[in-house]
Amino acid sequence: MTKVLKGIAASDGVAVAKAYMLVQPDLTFQEKNIEDSAAEIARLDQAVADSKKELQLIKEKATANLGEAEAAVFEAHLTILADPDFFGKIKNKIKDEKINAEKALQDVAAEFISIFENMTDNKYMQERAGDIRDVCKRVLAHLLGVKLPNPALIDEEVVIVAHDLTPSDTAQLDRKYVKGFITDIGGRTSHSAIMSRTLEIPAVVGSQSATQDIKEGQLVIIDGIGGEALVDPSESEIKQYHQKAADFAKQKAEWKQLKSAASVTADGKKLILGANIGTPKDVVGANDNGAEAVGLFRSEFLYMDSSELPTEDEQFEAYKQAVEGMNGKQVVIRTMDIGGDKELPYLPLPDEMNPFLGYRAIRISLKRQDIFRTQLRALLRASHYGKLAIMFPMIATVKEFKAAKAIYEEERTKLIKAGVPVADDVEVGMMMEIPAAAMIADKLAKYADFFSIGTNDLIQYSMAADRGNERVSYLYQPYNPSILRLIKNVIDASHAEGKWTGMCGEMAGDQIAVPLLVGLGLDEFSMSATSILKTRSLMKKLNTAEMKQLAEKAVTECETTEEVVALVKKLSL
Repeated sequence: MTKVLKGIAASDGVAVAKAYMLVQPDLTFQEKNIEDSAAEIARLDQAVADSKKELQLIKEKATANLGEAEAAVFEAHLTILADPDFFGKIKNKIKDEKINAEKALQDVAAEFISIFENMTDNKYMQERAGDIRDVCKRVLAHLLGVKLPNPALIDEEVVIVAHDLTPSDTAQLDRKYVKGFITDIGGRTSHSAIMSRTLEIPAVVGSQSATQDIKEGQLVIIDGIGGEALVDPSESEIKQYHQKAADFAKQKAEWKQLKSAASVTADGKKLILGANIGTPKDVVGANDNGAEAVGLFRSEFLYMDSSELPTEDEQFEAYKQAVEGMNGKQVVIRTMDIGGDKELPYLPLPDEMNPFLGYRAIRISLKRQDIFRTQLRALLRASHYGKLAIMFPMIATVKEFKAAKAIYEEERTKLIKAGVPVADDVEVGMMMEIPAAAMIADKLAKYADFFSIGTNDLIQYSMAADRGNERVSYLYQPYNPSILRLIKNVIDASHAEGKWTGMCGEMAGDQIAVPLLVGLGLDEFSMSATSILKTRSLMKKLNTAEMKQLAEKAVTECETTEEVVALVKKLSL
């Protein structure tokens, strides 16, 4: 009998394929005394050989899908597997102490990890602790006869089932084979949901029980339109959802006709529809979906996809590729937004009770100016090759923005004096994602060239509700009158100073929110590329004067999210 799992529709589309469980196995074991040391060592040798074979295949796949730089970590893992001193010590422990291979591996690994972690004066050697941990986890899995999930090795059509998906997980997914995914946790603005839209993969998040209710290899239907998954569907259900997929494909084809059309309202007001991207490669998807700009380039993915801080030249090449790829259209690049749930193994951050409210984003950049200045130089050099704008994340005060802008000006002056070509029209703006900043938008607008409203964080900070916590997901209310008032305050303040305001949060592509945002006077809407054409189609039906009245009513008369939604749904579109 078909089992139906309800969740949150995170990315449009329908997928039908076998389940691939991206779930970490149980690697617990019992210490045992053994009599035949030679047999136990042979068991260890076999586990190492199996791990080598597996890692070599993963390395080849990673090189093909992600490039040689990204695959380098697997070469380091293979080097550890070939280390005679490391595994010699494990074998001696098996012989001398008559213990099983699992226990000997665990003990020796812990010893080596401790040594490397304590090399505080050598960052490179410190990082090797993580490599040893990963390698030993793989060998242990083979000793125990359990399978570690390796998304890079997927070679057939599947839907991914996971508790959650990290950015590094999604980076390994090959769209040729991964047709959709479902997670236990997360909301529409969680990183896994955002990445699913970037990858154009149907997704359902926040199901609460997918990893318990779905088994490896079961046939699963992912309905990213309706927000549900069907496990072991019947033939008639499979046929029904294949038809739903065909209907959606037809709708997408109709939207595709708007690829080269301008984004204008029914009464002729021109707006800008941009794309949110994470890497230069995403520019292809932005252009394919008719983006008129890149409203958000999440530069932190350059840091997250690297085993060490990316150099100035590496960053320059990435930014240059993005601005050139957009053919003169503006590319807004956000400076490094690390912290919260985005961590770098090579940049340890302090343990904090509330990392989302702690040391992150611009706070790190202002403290670690060596990192910040390197990024700014790379950005400024890239500005010569297209229309580039820079924005600072997590600005809370005027003082913070002015401090960041001053460092930018210093690096700009240095480059110009050195004869390095730099564009003279680079706009420098800021993310509006902290309520305190939104309340003094009139002050900040005197110094920033533009604002970009990051609604994902603005909403969670305003409502004191973690956007990834399904238990308080009911408080994540983008249409709440309080949020709309903050947005209005930001837009009005920028316009009063002759500046523009964009929005790069997921709300920008929300079909309920778009009429309200048009009425509030938003200038640029930046979203997952796959939402652009659908939003352009909607905009052509909106009259700005009518939307202004709608937004005014929502802000001044409505008391609840439900009232605002009902107001929008009364529109005859």
